[in-house]
Amino acid sequence: MKRSSGVRIRALAVGGALSFALITGCSGGSSEDTAGTAREASTVRALSTGELKQRILAQGEVDGYKVNPIGGAAPNRSTIKSSDAKCRPLAYVLTGLAPAEPATEIGRTVREDKKDPTDDATSLDDMADGKFESALKDSLNLDITSLSLSSYDGNGAQQALRALSTALKTCTTGFTGGASGDEQKVTEVTPTKASGLGDESVAFTATTDMDGDKGPLHAEVVRHGNTVATYLTMNIGAMMTGKTYTVPTAVIKAQSAKLG
Repeated sequence: MKRSSGVRIRALAVGGALSFALITGCSGGSSEDTAGTAREASTVRALSTGELKQRILAQGEVDGYKVNPIGGAAPNRSTIKSSDAKCRPLAYVLTGLAPAEPATEIGRTVREDKKDPTDDATSLDDMADGKFESALKDSLNLDITSLSLSSYDGNGAQQALRALSTALKTCTTGFTGGASGDEQKVTEVTPTKASGLGDESVAFTATTDMDGDKGPLHAEVVRHGNTVATYLTMNIGAMMTGKTYTVPTAVIKAQSAKLG
């Protein structure tokens, strides 16, 4: 990225090269089995907001990361748009939300706890230009993950993962989407390997084009019964230097452990 163009840091922006890996369990069965499963699913009720608060990651529960409420920065699902309606599940995930509207949802920001670089200079103005650039990139080289837990009635969680899987197949060449008035251009969608945790999971990477500056965002969506955990990670420093990064495995494992 050119320093002159700056870095438009968006807490949760639509980005980079999307990739997906869907892990599902398949089983054959009689019509009676299917009917029984349908009846069982119809009795499933979403967790309450209070129950989700008990299950979402809290500060001190994942080493090396700070966990904070999203608060007023949480995106409003009703404002999320996409140039192709079939790609809207991706637009939701790339703003930190589950791929389909749940009965209840709650969010957190999980930020890598990285110490600020030290320097002998008394201020940024005292640094040579090259040293300033290096210090800036190093300070921004940390993973920031939007984490949301969403719970569904019936088989809504399975349908949410199915909608995301379909969108990933349909929208491989990209789309434009995001919060209304702040949409971003996604230029490509490609698969990555999911963690394999939970009952099923989808992982992907997305490349965004922000005024000619392209960079990847990474996401993973994991279903635990009728609750869906959505992870969206960005690392501005890595995007500036072209280094690779992913959704932090430690964060996914810690959250999965709380969901059982």
